[in-house]
Amino acid sequence: MILILIVFMLLGFYVQMRLKSKFKAYGKIPIASGMSGAEVAQKMLHDFGITSVTIQSVPGKLTDHYNPADKTVNLSPEVYNGRSVAAAAVAAHECGHAVQHATSYQWLQLRSQLVPIVNVSGKIINFIFLTMIFGMFILNAFPLQTVLLTLIVAQAAITAFTLITLPVEYDASNRALAWLKTAGVTGPMEQEKAQDALKWAARTYLVAALAAVTQLLYYVMMFLGARD
Repeated sequence: MILILIVFMLLGFYVQMRLKSKFKAYGKIPIASGMSGAEVAQKMLHDFGITSVTIQSVPGKLTDHYNPADKTVNLSPEVYNGRSVAAAAVAAHECGHAVQHATSYQWLQLRSQLVPIVNVSGKIINFIFLTMIFGMFILNAFPLQTVLLTLIVAQAAITAFTLITLPVEYDASNRALAWLKTAGVTGPMEQEKAQDALKWAARTYLVAALAAVTQLLYYVMMFLGARD
């Protein structure tokens, strides 16, 4: 199991490096429209009739995200001010989430509902692991099967969240790419590069989902073995 986890760590690292490489390369390619990421976001929201979402710049790199709680499209400085293929692709993708929210996209709604459960599940798993390292006597007060069952339930919530995230992210990218093309923001060559950039971004979520499923199966196998 440790070997499998190492493989996923290496795979995740590889995908992250490729993602950064792609965005660095496409961040140097200007789009014919000359629009900044903020302008792309504003136009996309306007075209979809969304007026309640705020676009703002947040510090960091690859920190771009849509927050459904306060209806904000948060763009990193490189995306917010950038006038490149990468900036346009990321800005449109995050606005894709805003469109999902505005149209009550069921997978986004379900993911939002799982957020508090996932937060609690993560804390439970961290507590169990820390206890195993520094306070094994505490876990000894509970049957092994109870501890493993707790891990399974917590990991199941996290796994469900990562799996639900996949259609949310792929759908946002599809919405973004379709709009970039129909709105004339990107040309044919630029469209191809935007699609490639978002493809690698989506793969980070795919690796995370596969790793979560593997971790869940490992706990289930441990639980079944403890029953024998």
